[in-house]
Amino acid sequence: MVATTRTAGQPSPKKLRFRDKLVGKGLSTDTLLKKLKQLHQELAEMDQEHVDVNSLAPVRKDLVSTSILLHKDRGVKAYAACCLADLLRLYAPDAPYTQNELRDIFQFFFRQLSTGLKGADSAYYNEYFHLLESLSTVKSVVLVCDLPHGDELMVDIFRDFFGLVRRDLAKKIELFMADILIALIDECSSLPSEVLEIIMAQFTDKNARMDQPSYRLAVQVCNATADKLQRHVCQYFTDIIVDRAREEEFDEVQTAHDLIQQLNRACPSLLHNVVPQLEEELRVEQLQLRLMATQTLGEMFADKHGQDLVHKYPSTWAHWLKRMNDKNIAVRQAWVEKMKGVLVNLPDMRKETEEALRLKLLDPDEKIRAAVCKLFGQLDYETALHHVSVDQLKAVSGRGLDKKQSVRVEAFNAIGRLYSLAYPEIENNDPAAIQHFSWVPSSILRSASINRDVKALVEQTLADYILPLPTLPASSASKGTETDEVAWTDRLLLTMRYLDEAAFGILSGLTNLKVVRPTIYEKFVTACIEYNGGVIDENEDAVTEKLNVAIKATLPQFPEPGKAAEDLQAFAKLNEGRLYKLLKTCMDVQTDLKGLIKARNEFLRRVEQSSSNLLGTMTIFLRRATLHIINQSSISTLIKRVQKGSEPPSSVAYSQTQSQNIQTFSMYAAGGSEPEGRTQQAAHAAQVWMTFVSKHCPALYKAHIGEISKAIADERNTRLVEVCLHALAATAMWDPKSAPSDKRTVERVLRFVLEANPRHAKFAARLVACMSDSEKLCTQVVESIADSLEEVEPDKLVAHIAVLAQLSLRAPDAFEQKSDVIMAYLVKQVLRSAPDVDEDMMETDEDWLDDERMPIDLRAKILALKVCRNRCIAHAGSETALDIAHPVIRMFSTVLQYEGSFSADANDLLFMRSRLRLQSATSLLRLSAIPSYAQEVSKYFVQIALTIQDSVYQVRMTFLDKLVALLSKGKIPIQYNMVPFLAVHDPEADVKSKAQAYVVYALRAMPKPVRLERFEHSFIRLLHLLAHHPDFRIEQEYFPDIAKYIQFFLDLVANSDNIALLYHIALKAKTVRDAESHSYSEKLYQCAELAQHVIKAHAKAHSWNLETWPGKVRLPPDILRPLPSSEAVNEILKRVYLPEEALTWLDEKQSKHTTEAKEKKARAARAPAAAKRKAAVPKANGSAK
Repeated sequence: MVATTRTAGQPSPKKLRFRDKLVGKGLSTDTLLKKLKQLHQELAEMDQEHVDVNSLAPVRKDLVSTSILLHKDRGVKAYAACCLADLLRLYAPDAPYTQNELRDIFQFFFRQLSTGLKGADSAYYNEYFHLLESLSTVKSVVLVCDLPHGDELMVDIFRDFFGLVRRDLAKKIELFMADILIALIDECSSLPSEVLEIIMAQFTDKNARMDQPSYRLAVQVCNATADKLQRHVCQYFTDIIVDRAREEEFDEVQTAHDLIQQLNRACPSLLHNVVPQLEEELRVEQLQLRLMATQTLGEMFADKHGQDLVHKYPSTWAHWLKRMNDKNIAVRQAWVEKMKGVLVNLPDMRKETEEALRLKLLDPDEKIRAAVCKLFGQLDYETALHHVSVDQLKAVSGRGLDKKQSVRVEAFNAIGRLYSLAYPEIENNDPAAIQHFSWVPSSILRSASINRDVKALVEQTLADYILPLPTLPASSASKGTETDEVAWTDRLLLTMRYLDEAAFGILSGLTNLKVVRPTIYEKFVTACIEYNGGVIDENEDAVTEKLNVAIKATLPQFPEPGKAAEDLQAFAKLNEGRLYKLLKTCMDVQTDLKGLIKARNEFLRRVEQSSSNLLGTMTIFLRRATLHIINQSSISTLIKRVQKGSEPPSSVAYSQTQSQNIQTFSMYAAGGSEPEGRTQQAAHAAQVWMTFVSKHCPALYKAHIGEISKAIADERNTRLVEVCLHALAATAMWDPKSAPSDKRTVERVLRFVLEANPRHAKFAARLVACMSDSEKLCTQVVESIADSLEEVEPDKLVAHIAVLAQLSLRAPDAFEQKSDVIMAYLVKQVLRSAPDVDEDMMETDEDWLDDERMPIDLRAKILALKVCRNRCIAHAGSETALDIAHPVIRMFSTVLQYEGSFSADANDLLFMRSRLRLQSATSLLRLSAIPSYAQEVSKYFVQIALTIQDSVYQVRMTFLDKLVALLSKGKIPIQYNMVPFLAVHDPEADVKSKAQAYVVYALRAMPKPVRLERFEHSFIRLLHLLAHHPDFRIEQEYFPDIAKYIQFFLDLVANSDNIALLYHIALKAKTVRDAESHSYSEKLYQCAELAQHVIKAHAKAHSWNLETWPGKVRLPPDILRPLPSSEAVNEILKRVYLPEEALTWLDEKQSKHTTEAKEKKARAARAPAAAKRKAAVPKANGSAK
């Protein structure tokens, strides 16, 4: 067996073969470079584990000689650096040099790298790459940490590397640098502050982003050494913030906070010790620090790492949330602004953030409330859908009623913009989008009735977000334009699907269809043209006055009447003919959608160029004067949508309870029966709009007569036929020349007149009355119907009476040829006939049936009453008017007297009686609007007025609708203005609210002389009406009810200017007598005394002076008569008509009212913010705990 040594199997240490001298005289650069290259190649191949380090001693000494380290040739120094790096590798872990030599070596290394490493194509790139790789892998660079003045060298290395990396070098070189810097930080016992500053500087660079190498290197180093750097970073920021804040150098402090935000985005783990410091800043009294901390933490919580931050620092999160109640508005505002990112990135905190934002919507400061609303307006659709609840959005919408304009603007913009973003998804029938956003238009529209400022904002929001005008296509091709028109109209129909009745009523008013033409805006343009910029040839005063009157008429429509008056006057002085022409085009009802948009855009552009300060006023002018929601371009789409819809549930001859805006509107948001299918819904909405256009602006149909005439041929689609017949009839009434005259259409219309569908028959009859040969055609129709009345089927009878109701009004001559036969039949066979209903109906105790459920004979009775009424209206100007009307008026009053029956002993069903009461009362209202009948109808005024207190809700509400419509137009006598005050005791809030809304609107809209006549001076009529009220009793249990009528009037009408007048009228009531009887006179005096006490109490509660009225008041002679003598007057004035218990009750009431007023005033003094609708003052200070 062969003997072996203990090292058998292990290779012997490898010795360096290189024996040449590297230093010495006469050594040329080329020779030296060749030797160094040879040495580098051999050293690079040697393995650290198998090297004889003693053999390296000669070259070790030569390589650190100054002749090499300071050699002028770059190549020599590059190879020398590689050789030195290899030696350090081979000697590791021991260093073969002294500390001073090592310091020189590392300085030499990094000097070569900073001066020589410039890119892959630069000289000696491979050598520099080798040097970096060696330093990175061997980690020999850590020796720097133990050298004297190593801190300085370390600073130089960091500075050089962050400068070097900017040269856009290879990715691998960047990684080598990161390894070297990380090793230095990990090994150093104390990190030099300059190193940290160098690192931080990479984050403060304005170009700091991940595509920048220096920033990328800093991020890599910080993330790898976060544990080591945390303490240093914390101290770094503490020093800056504390020192600079003490010296009030807040720009430096702000820079530090910006740096924290930047670090959080890239290296959040660095800040674990900084976050508690920021939390402390939230508590300090110094405003700037608290503000910066709030902003900085807001950014950090809003970052993608925010959720981790909340979990790690729940205390910081809680204290940051408390900044919403900071005593300083700037801090609260900063908090709100940062909440957008928090909403998006912290879904788990939704409950807390939502509650906080809900409270900030009620912040005492308007800037905060506006900022919260603006925040929601900046959200994208997905965030709003998934991270904001419907309740929260509705709370934002509610700020549209804020007292401050700035808040209202932001609230409407926010909620409108979100709806606009959601609309495509609503259109796609996305249930989530519908549930989350479809309510928005209805909410916005209902706000319009608050005041003029809010109305203007609602219109702006509609125009910008809800129902915007389409943009004109790039190409003028008709196909593109048509698509826009269809989409525009369909958007209206889809939006309407989710409106409630109140919202639709407001929307229909904003369409500008329901106006008298020429409109006040058209009159203004005409006046401007005549004014000619102030250059007037003749009648200068008259022309100027005409312009002033036109401007004054438009002012109530503007939110700022004063500015509007100035702007409109300035517009008139501009006197630009092109602007007038464009305005006329915009206002013309025959202008199509494309023409409207072109003219509108050019008009606004020219106004801005001519006088930009007029733009706001003229924009509102355009919205009020043009058909920007529905116009003649909508008609074709509406017809097509009706065509595609299925049949409506049923047809009735009329809708007795229809509102003034729509015929049968119970759209789906209110929870009514929803038609199946979107096609059916669109058809229903289109029908409603066509009915509205037919009633208020049939001129839109002028360009579509052929299309509409063709549509009535589709007799299977009864809904389509109905709306198109209505449209044709309305257009023919507006312009008889537009009535169809072709034989086929006329024959078809005549067939509809005599068929069994009451709606078709009604509108066909109206159309026939407008045709060119109407007298002959109407006579034929009347004779045909009159001859067949006795034998006609019940279904057809209703349709025939519907026709007679139309012809008695629109073709009275034709009707009168058979009026004796017709009226005798209607009175004897229809009105006074026993009800023909089935047994189930006989047993019902319902007091009201909807239109669809009404039995045929009840429909016939109501239509028969309409025939009687319309016949009176048609003959109002004839000599026989009163002869015709007297029995009719008496019949209507009889129905009211017997509560819906024609005799006292009639045993009619409750629902029949309520329907007949309603029809009789509304018919008398209509007849009272005719001067020749007003006096006769006024005899039954009390009966008519008491309809507003009918036992059936539908009767009260419908009567009030009709009453308000007639009062708004000033068509009926002034005493009817007192009827709405009888609604004060109504058990249903909406009846009282509607009555109140009319009074408030009328008081605001009427000129002062008209208001005085219709309200203040009519106060005596209210007292007279109460005296004639069947429930009037001077007994203790009735006092509060009677006093409540008077109080309701005072609450709405009285003010500091007119309270003395009202008191004067109450006094004057005891200087006259009732025109009817002495007993009513005493009731009037009692009522007047009661009014005096209530007025005095009301004045005292409001701290108004009740002075003697200086003027004279003429009391109405139609209801009051003068007393026979002054002695009688004095006697009545001295006498107290109220009983003792009434006076006692009044004293107690006044005492109680005074006490409550004092308590309320005291509470208001203790908590002044409680009187505002905004919010209570939050618990706020600089250091909320």
